[in-house]
Amino acid sequence: MSLDFACYNCNQSVGVTLKCEGQGLAAGPWTVATVNVPCPSCHAVNLLYFEPSGTVHAVSPYRDPRQVPEPSLN
Repeated sequence: MSLDFACYNCNQSVGVTLKCEGQGLAAGPWTVATVNVPCPSCHAVNLLYFEPSGTVHAVSPYRDPRQVPEPSLN
């Protein structure tokens, strides 16, 4: 499927082709999947929420998971 959306960061048009498969799709017609898509214009990573039918629900900025700091050995 092909999806088009506006980049969350620079508002430029982004197009992506996806192939949806896996056990999660058996959850029914209200299934929403996510994928990280880099913008070809500004290189910001967008978190795209979409239905496997091709409906885009939302676009938000991708946030790196925070790493837990390791205690100092001092």
